[in-house]
Amino acid sequence: MKRNVLIVGLIMLIFFVISFLTNILGPIIPDLVDSFGLSIGLAGFLPFAFFVAYSASIPSGLLIERYREKPVLIGAFLLAFIGALCFALFPTFTIALISLFSIGVGMAMLQVAINPLLRVAGGEEHFAFNSVLAQLFSGAASFFSPLLYSYFVQTIHTRDTSFPIRLLNKLVPLHLEWVSLYWVFAATTLLMIVVVALIHFPVVTLKDDERMEVGSAFRELLRNKTVLLYFAGIFAYVGTEQGIANWISKFLQLYHGVDPATTGATVVAYFWGLMTVGCMLGLVLLKIADSRRVLMLFTIGAVGCLLTGLFGPKEWALYALPGTGFFASVMWSIILSLGLNSVPHHHGTFSGILCTGIVGGALVPLLIGGLAELVGLRWAMLLLLITLGYIFSIGLWAKPLVNNATIKKVKELFVAND
Repeated sequence: MKRNVLIVGLIMLIFFVISFLTNILGPIIPDLVDSFGLSIGLAGFLPFAFFVAYSASIPSGLLIERYREKPVLIGAFLLAFIGALCFALFPTFTIALISLFSIGVGMAMLQVAINPLLRVAGGEEHFAFNSVLAQLFSGAASFFSPLLYSYFVQTIHTRDTSFPIRLLNKLVPLHLEWVSLYWVFAATTLLMIVVVALIHFPVVTLKDDERMEVGSAFRELLRNKTVLLYFAGIFAYVGTEQGIANWISKFLQLYHGVDPATTGATVVAYFWGLMTVGCMLGLVLLKIADSRRVLMLFTIGAVGCLLTGLFGPKEWALYALPGTGFFASVMWSIILSLGLNSVPHHHGTFSGILCTGIVGGALVPLLIGGLAELVGLRWAMLLLLITLGYIFSIGLWAKPLVNNATIKKVKELFVAND
């Protein structure tokens, strides 16, 4: 099929919007705790409400096969719009949980829909490149959203007379400046509904191996020990990522007196920014080394940064905690590729099972919050050593049917063919 640049551009925009909405919880959790008078344990239910919605990944795949991509994308953005608007209009803890779940379901639907669409619209031969490009768009959005939050909380209800701020001054309650973000999210998702509705979509024909099945194939995979091990790997990775991103701003506020609206938000932004930088370096390393070794090396780096950030002085924590993002950057793609390369068939159903592992982003931050009530946030965050330890173990026991292609292997192939 001929490449459809317009659709590829739309998909990149969707990746940006997904990360823009998803990764804002970390910076605003301290504000939510103060605004709603929450304990740290209750605050853990906020990311839980969002990421538990990713259990909808497999039903989303079935919806796409039945109704195609465009209606599912519109439905996903509609759910996110309703969730964001309700939270903006009624900023209470109960509404927050319902709204975050609604947004989370929408984001899960988007994640499942856009990857097959990217393969078709961008061309199969360009899929790997476009996937990396999509990660860069995601990283840019994750870096941008905490900075936008910081700007709003410092500008709204001040003497700034610019039109957007004057409009938000009328919509946002005093002392709840963070609500402005959800007005922006509502406007963004509404705009995306209009954009998607106006664009003509290509017909996506799923290969037999890409189809989602809930019958015999699903049962067969669930009985496969390898499938369950890699599901746990995705669970551990997303739990680690969100456990760090959601709690570092609150940690810095509690133990180092850092303002979450300024320095705290910047630290979270750099966590995501360094993850993007690490992703680019990881691409280079994967061309010269076995992915399992790269995974173990980066996991050791993440453990070192985490311990330094938790137990070092403030000056170290401000650099070490976002540094964990750099080392976490390659984990998702390596675990996913090792998993898919370890099973010979039913990759579509397997992908759905793996994507459901994103619920780790719901449970791990919740567990950290609960433990923090008993032992304090610093010691509770050591729970991440368990998830990182499991990720490290993948590099030891993984036996993929196909290893990643390195420069050395490519040279050996050419020599063998001469």
